[in-house]
Amino acid sequence: MVHRVAALDFESCNSKKCQLECIRFCPVNLADDECIVLGDTGKAVISEELCTGCGICIKKCPFEAITILNLAEELKEDRVHQYGVNTFRLYRLPLPKKGQVVGLVGGNGIGKTTALNILSGNLKPNLGRWEDPPKWEEVLDLFVGTELKSYMERIMAGELRASLKPQAVYEIPHLWKADGRSLLEKYDERGVADELGESLSLSEGWGRDVNQLSGGELQRLAVAVAAARDADFYFFDEPSSYNDIYQRLAVSRVIRGLAEAGKYVMLVEHDLTFLDYMSDYVHVMYGEAGVYGIVAGITPARTGINLLLDGYIPAENVRFRDSPVVFQTGGFQQETPETAAASEYTGMVKNYKEFKLTVEPGSLKIGEIVGVLGANALGKTTFAKMLAGLVEPDEGRILSKARVSYKPQYLSSDYDGSVAQLLEESDLAEVSEARSQFETALGVSKLMDKDVSKLSGGELQRVAIYSCLSREADIYALDEPSAFIDIEDRISFGKAIQHYVRSYGKSALIVDHDLQLIDIVADVIMIFSGESSVRGLASPPLPKDKAMNRFLKDLGVTYRRDFESGRPRVNKSGSKLDREQKDADSYYYLAAPET
Repeated sequence: MVHRVAALDFESCNSKKCQLECIRFCPVNLADDECIVLGDTGKAVISEELCTGCGICIKKCPFEAITILNLAEELKEDRVHQYGVNTFRLYRLPLPKKGQVVGLVGGNGIGKTTALNILSGNLKPNLGRWEDPPKWEEVLDLFVGTELKSYMERIMAGELRASLKPQAVYEIPHLWKADGRSLLEKYDERGVADELGESLSLSEGWGRDVNQLSGGELQRLAVAVAAARDADFYFFDEPSSYNDIYQRLAVSRVIRGLAEAGKYVMLVEHDLTFLDYMSDYVHVMYGEAGVYGIVAGITPARTGINLLLDGYIPAENVRFRDSPVVFQTGGFQQETPETAAASEYTGMVKNYKEFKLTVEPGSLKIGEIVGVLGANALGKTTFAKMLAGLVEPDEGRILSKARVSYKPQYLSSDYDGSVAQLLEESDLAEVSEARSQFETALGVSKLMDKDVSKLSGGELQRVAIYSCLSREADIYALDEPSAFIDIEDRISFGKAIQHYVRSYGKSALIVDHDLQLIDIVADVIMIFSGESSVRGLASPPLPKDKAMNRFLKDLGVTYRRDFESGRPRVNKSGSKLDREQKDADSYYYLAAPET
């Protein structure tokens, strides 16, 4: 038996611009029944009871606004919440654990925010009965015999205080017009403002108005505000965004400290290295974005992340990805065959009023992906712009005239029109196999009719990546492409750009703070060192093992391979393996030490 789910993308559905194809071609309607009708709001209403699952309406809808899926019948009894007819529904809930950090991993739009709102007491679950909401006693019956029952009883009684760090930290300047310190002090119920300011490197800049803070400073301020409140349950939504790896480690220590104080701590995070380092347990969440989400059972962090990468959950016999993510585990090729350079550059210098960037000479080779690592404010974006011809060096020069397509770090939604109109105005190549591959990998086709001004951060990022990779160029320079996009999109993007660069003789430069993404896609790596906002030094592209070893040594952490998936994992500081690798000067697996 199956449980049929029919969902409508209400933003995409537009009956004034179509011929009501979904209604006209539905076989049940043609047999004089009413499976699909036009509702009072001018949107289609689909009867899940009458729907036969033929899929004709899905194919006929010009806006790709309809999704119809079959789920296991037993899931119907696990439905925790549904917002209305043909809307998103959530099955099961994550389990908070006192004194532990529980991570939620999965794609965007599959219910992490809904689960958060329920667990924080901001949303009462309706068990799918939006027209006849159940009483609390009926809700509690769903959790009888589980660890969640006592937690939900506390929510029902209003005994649980929650503190939430939202995803959209860029909204803070719209809500608070004063300085960062006054915002933190307003919510400092635990008397830890100075301690948090010091540990999160906020003290020097928090006297400035919040509208003058960088993205990373806003993110760390939001983490500090959430951590300063006196609560039972703390939830952090994507606390790594905008922060470099050094700052991410500082954030992780703050979050771990709350768990060690005996609090419930839960977080959503798309940087798997960061998530693995912080979490004790993990819930994998899977489903169809905007349609339904299922919370898989709780597992130790290592197991859960491996399940996510494998794309298969044995306990539920569910595969949610076509193939597993594979990591290189057979050692490193120390000498690569010489290939032609797509771009070469001499040593270069760029001077600003209070900052100086020095770049050692190097080249980007055809068929090669160059990863770029380093702390914030060391000149990584400046180098990418010099490569693209958007910034002129004061000394030195780019020797070759390669065409460069550049995706900037910060994106703007200030465009009056749809995604399709924006892309039509861009200098994109003709439709090709490569462009079609990127459209599929990034899920851009469903965004074409949406207004750019209404796109979420993740949607805007996917459009920007697609636009960059769809231009005719020799080199593709992408500045922080992982920001705001979920794990699934990062994996799809990584696979697509690897295939494109190697199959079509292109080159790519990827600047990012997600170490796992760089580890997956990069062939060689540039390291930026120096003093943030004062001076930066860019190395030439180095073999991956030597570059990662140098970077991790400076960071003071060591990596090991997971024995099942081969993915990189950060060793616990002071552990036996951590000490052994540091003694051997081998911070990156069994990397060769610097000579």
